[in-house]
Amino acid sequence: MINGVKFSEGELVHFFNKLKIATNFPESIWILAYTLILVLGVTIGVSVTAWLERKVSAGVQQRLGPEYAGPLGIIQSLADGIKLLLKEDVIPARGNARLFTIGPAVVVIPVFITFLVIPFGHHIILSDLGIGVFFWIAISSIVPLGILMAGYGSNNKYSFLGGLRAAAQSISYEIPLASCVLSISLMYGFELEAERESRRLYLSGSLSTVDIVEMQSKYGFLGWNLWRQPIGFTAFFISSLAECERLPFDLPEAEEELVAGYQTEYSGIKFGLFYVGSHLNLLVSSLFVSVLYLGGWNSSIPFFESFGQDFSTSNGSGGSFSMLSPVLEVITTLSKAYLFLFISILTRRTLPRVRMDQLLDLGWKFLPPIAPGNLLLTASFQILLIN
Repeated sequence: MINGVKFSEGELVHFFNKLKIATNFPESIWILAYTLILVLGVTIGVSVTAWLERKVSAGVQQRLGPEYAGPLGIIQSLADGIKLLLKEDVIPARGNARLFTIGPAVVVIPVFITFLVIPFGHHIILSDLGIGVFFWIAISSIVPLGILMAGYGSNNKYSFLGGLRAAAQSISYEIPLASCVLSISLMYGFELEAERESRRLYLSGSLSTVDIVEMQSKYGFLGWNLWRQPIGFTAFFISSLAECERLPFDLPEAEEELVAGYQTEYSGIKFGLFYVGSHLNLLVSSLFVSVLYLGGWNSSIPFFESFGQDFSTSNGSGGSFSMLSPVLEVITTLSKAYLFLFISILTRRTLPRVRMDQLLDLGWKFLPPIAPGNLLLTASFQILLIN
């Protein structure tokens, strides 16, 4: 409830005030309304992600993809969801029914929770936590536990092996992922003191996603952490693909080796929940790449926002610009996220699957020295700046 109070007072209420929408309803109603809006938006985002993956994959392989379910097949994902919802739910006779049922929920629910700390705009965030990025890493660590529960509860050796692979893969790539996030939190900037007219250093000092975006906001795309942390971005990109279990790191569901991995015994809506969780996880990773390395909601063109504000003020249309600004922020954030998602889909259709020993070698022998080395280099550089 503390987060709800903070959220209702300082975050999305400001956004709704800009849109001239009354905010005098009870606090619990607003929290419920914002949560429903988020769930609806996330559901639409998952459908777009599934459609985009099918169309991009079809284009890469020189075929049409979905065409008949709506214009360009845009409601194909809805049709598949309805089909899975109506299918029979089969539980293995000798499996653990509780673990078998809880597993898909444990995979999907934590990914939904991580949307609490994702800023789609300056005031469009449910909860601006001081440890927002580490909150995502901690919550995403629960997902392999659900996969392990699903594999063990299926009473199938292929499913159990898939669950064990998911747990090993998640543990391997969380260390370089956290090191890349720490490198960003150590980035410094300059702040001008008007009184003393002297330049002093200030530490970002926060793992808040809003603070990280604001730190990159001064010079447009020239201020992105992508240019400041190229090594960290590469390690983060590889680690995020491994955390999402995407090709070439989809060892937990390798059909050539494990039939379908942890999903082998599932059917109906439970089978569909695993795919919802997979696409949700990929969308969350894309949004965090946008926030951490691509400037978040800020425009990519330097001085574009200030020019737009000056232009609207000179024409007397400042109110309309302030109403349009949150919408532009959301569009900018989603555009950057879907650009990364497009690259992830191309990676899936381009690179072959790695072996399990190669995956663990990359996770334990190569990335751990590179990501903490980048962290050490960043910290040393900041110490030199202070001195």
